[in-house]
Amino acid sequence: MSERVIRASEIAEYVYCNRAWWLSRVAGYAPQNVEELARGVAYHQTHGRGVRQARLARGLAYVLVFMAVSVFVFLLIRAI
Repeated sequence: MSERVIRASEIAEYVYCNRAWWLSRVAGYAPQNVEELARGVAYHQTHGRGVRQARLARGLAYVLVFMAVSVFVFLLIRAI
């Protein structure tokens, strides 16, 4: 017997509305708002890309600040 993987999103769906979970997972009913769901998935993918880009930009900013401070300290020490 193969074990079925239960994903966090499925648990969240059950907690939010156990009847909706039962209708889709057990009774086999498909959602009627497929277009809205597709738009939501696309929005979250776009948002996720923006978050990743912001994290990369923040990391680059930290590196640049560290380099600037290092150069400043080096020049300050050399001037002494």
